Amino acid sequence: MTTSRRNDLVKPGRRLAYQQIGISIFLVVACALVAYFCWGLSYAISALTGGAIGIIPNFIFAWKAFRFSGASVSKLVVESFYSGVKLKLVLTALLFALAFKFMVIMPIPFFGTFCLVMVMPLLAPVFLKI
Repeated sequence: MTTSRRNDLVKPGRRLAYQQIGISIFLVVACALVAYFCWGLSYAISALTGGAIGIIPNFIFAWKAFRFSGASVSKLVVESFYSGVKLKLVLTALLFALAFKFMVIMPIPFFGTFCLVMVMPLLAPVFLKI
């Protein structure tokens, strides 16, 4: 099987993952704008930070998880998913640690937008044709 054929197998999953990330970015920016106009800049920055902590690891996971496809490379497919999940968890923890160490966080917008990004895959059928 050629490389282009293998890439054709992962296109639907990759496209769905990137669409979900795009919707997450839109929702995080919308939440940050609402926080800014209602409560001020520090709340908006907290909302953006919480959303970024959810989006960045999800993007890295999607990029890593959908690199391989096909039965001939099934071991690589499984390994890429497992390594993607591990990387996502480590990166999420690291980003949380950096945010708590170097920023003044407003908890409600921070955790609210982070939770919104985490729930996005459950909300995807409302926004996307799946």
